[in-house]
Amino acid sequence: MTIEKPLVETLTEADAAEELAFLAAELARHDALYHAKDAPEISDADYDALKRRNEAIEARFPELVRDDSPSRKVGAAPSGIFQQIVHARPMLSLDNTFSDEDVRDFVHSVYRFLGVLPDDSIAFTAEPKIDGLSMSLRYENGKLVGAATRGDGTTGENVTANIRTIKEIPQTLPSGVPEIVEVRGEVYMGKSDFLALNEQMTALGRQTYVNPRNTAAGSLRQLDPTVTATRKLRFFAYAWGEMSDMPADTQLGMVKTFETWGFPVNPLMQRFTSIEAIIAHYRNIGLERPDLDYDIDGVVYKVDRLDLQARLGFRSRSPRWATAHKFPAEQAFTTVEKIDIQVGRTGALTPVARLTPITVGGVVVTNATLHNADYIEGIGNNGERIREPDHDIRIGDTVIVQRAGDVIPQVLDVVMEKRESGSVRYEFPKICPVCGSHAVRERNEKTGKLDSVTRCTGGFVCRAQAVEHLKHFVSRNAFDIEGLGAKQVDFFFEAEDEKLWIKTAPDIFTLEKRQGESALTKLENIDGFGKVSVRKLYDAINGRRQVSLQRFIYALGIRHVGETTAKLLARHYGSYTAFADAMQTAGDLSGEGWSDLNSIDGIGEVVARAIVEFYKEPRNLEVVGRLLKEVTPQDAETPIVSSSPVVGKTVVFTGSLEKMTRDEAKAKAESLGAKVAGSVSKKTDIVVAGPGAGSKLEKARELGVQTMDEDEWIALIGG
Repeated sequence: MTIEKPLVETLTEADAAEELAFLAAELARHDALYHAKDAPEISDADYDALKRRNEAIEARFPELVRDDSPSRKVGAAPSGIFQQIVHARPMLSLDNTFSDEDVRDFVHSVYRFLGVLPDDSIAFTAEPKIDGLSMSLRYENGKLVGAATRGDGTTGENVTANIRTIKEIPQTLPSGVPEIVEVRGEVYMGKSDFLALNEQMTALGRQTYVNPRNTAAGSLRQLDPTVTATRKLRFFAYAWGEMSDMPADTQLGMVKTFETWGFPVNPLMQRFTSIEAIIAHYRNIGLERPDLDYDIDGVVYKVDRLDLQARLGFRSRSPRWATAHKFPAEQAFTTVEKIDIQVGRTGALTPVARLTPITVGGVVVTNATLHNADYIEGIGNNGERIREPDHDIRIGDTVIVQRAGDVIPQVLDVVMEKRESGSVRYEFPKICPVCGSHAVRERNEKTGKLDSVTRCTGGFVCRAQAVEHLKHFVSRNAFDIEGLGAKQVDFFFEAEDEKLWIKTAPDIFTLEKRQGESALTKLENIDGFGKVSVRKLYDAINGRRQVSLQRFIYALGIRHVGETTAKLLARHYGSYTAFADAMQTAGDLSGEGWSDLNSIDGIGEVVARAIVEFYKEPRNLEVVGRLLKEVTPQDAETPIVSSSPVVGKTVVFTGSLEKMTRDEAKAKAESLGAKVAGSVSKKTDIVVAGPGAGSKLEKARELGVQTMDEDEWIALIGG
């Protein structure tokens, strides 16, 4: 396998959208192999790398999150071999962390969400993450009535008959337990039992099994329970689903209760209040890992108090109150054979190290993106040193590469002992390798600092930028034109016949008209195309002559404007005419238009300036003008929320909130159909002011905007 992708930090939005589509399909395939067929093609570390890659791209481009994103899925659909059971409560998966810093971020995020709490006041449980098969056991009136796999998180496979063969799982619970009890945990096979089974298979002349996890999963999915009974499967309980009554108010308390009911629980589970204690426990478990009789791939942390878990709630597929701290990825040594430069849609010049092929974590690595000129020199995004001053990356260097949470390997450091004498520092190009235009590092007007990225100044003169812009325009979250992928865009851009040219977005919609009557000029007669495929392409193009306003804005490819920002703009302005007019009035970077743009919550000055600059450029206006002759952006839809007194109103929160955090307040307001702004203007309807409110409250009073305190806001929205 050859790795060809750049680091997440250097992806263009078009690149990101294309890769997210690939990752969605690839991870779905591996989920099916792992969960439904028990026949994975890649290791857990490689799977985690793909998943972390997807999460990293989505974190940088939240507007590109797909409906079929792996981040919105849990497991895989049931195989169909067994009857299905719908979980009373979804079986969600956990987010992953890969470093001590990630763990600190997780703990800090809990404190931030819950508001002002004393340090070390929140307790967390920490327990090994078992590498087995997730299972939900349902008891009614103390009797086991059903057992289901995780499946897709909503529906699992009914494996009740097979679960009954596992001696460690109680068939009945003690008297006095709640009427309905769902105990969840992990079915696994011990290492010693796995080795004994393989010895038995060898003695019988049969094929041996690959690993304990797959063997456990396959054993549990036997159609004949007597086969399952011959396998020594085991179980750890650590969670729950539906409960008619809660016997404890903490995570640890619930697990201890399960133990009194007869379920095996992990003896390494402990409760801590400090980050350092959590991490120390992680390291201790890591040291014990080789001696454990079961496979683990990390440590799971959970907020202990159940009332705090309830407040923190869930994301689309995972709880905010838990995370899995995975064990480190593999590292290897290889040589930098050369450094190439790639040019993206925004003109970013990205250096790529071509490596002597090396296997890292079961994958052959040949490329590693070096991010930018600073990264080559050993300087991070914030100007901090990430390597020693003389550990710059040079052609011919032996380097340490690591695959951790990213499909793309990371160059960690240079092995100085193997640096060849006479090697010279890599000189980052000052000329674009594609078009020959000057390549510069822009300076931030506000901070005076140089941008870490070097950019080509050629704009649409640069083939790379023009082509990448077209690919972005037709991408899934933009105009989403089926049949016009990356290869087709390259073909039309390079076409010699002007009747086939697609140099800018409007050319897409005039392609059919320009074909003419002559067979020689018709696309369907060109190798690689055909009458049916061309008709489908034209139909796809014509089917996108009306698009939503947010798609239209996103497709324009304005720097810093991703899908989320496009949604904010569409919702705020309502129509393209209103949006375009407002950008013209905001062009002087002052006045009401500029203030209104900056007041949109989620849009800062950098983004606002990029939008305004886009609409100042005559070439951009010319292209957009031609585009509007071919397509019609639809007005944004108003959110439909019944029985809400704040639907359509613009709300600003200022000062300290005491009953809820700022994030909770914003989320609640938006769920009720309100717009949350970051600054006060004439368009503001309500200002919610807590203690310490200053200039925003004063401005609201000057403008005659309705103001209220937190209690009045809660009363208005009904709690």
